[in-house]
Amino acid sequence: MPKMKTKSSAKKRFKMTATGKVRAGQAGKRHGMIKRTKKFIRDARGNTVLCEADAKIVKKYMPYAR
Repeated sequence: MPKMKTKSSAKKRFKMTATGKVRAGQAGKRHGMIKRTKKFIRDARGNTVLCEADAKIVKKYMPYAR
């Protein structure tokens, strides 16, 4: 059976942690910051860990990242 391919878009956007969780950039930071609250901007810094339902989908795209 041939090797499975990793989705190129997924490998650019997501990283796997050592415990198997999926890390991704925080959503909602590209534009429109002037109307966001200061609290939102602070909380949106850095990366976030995806919820289990979303992580399950991403893991299908990255078969060798586990």
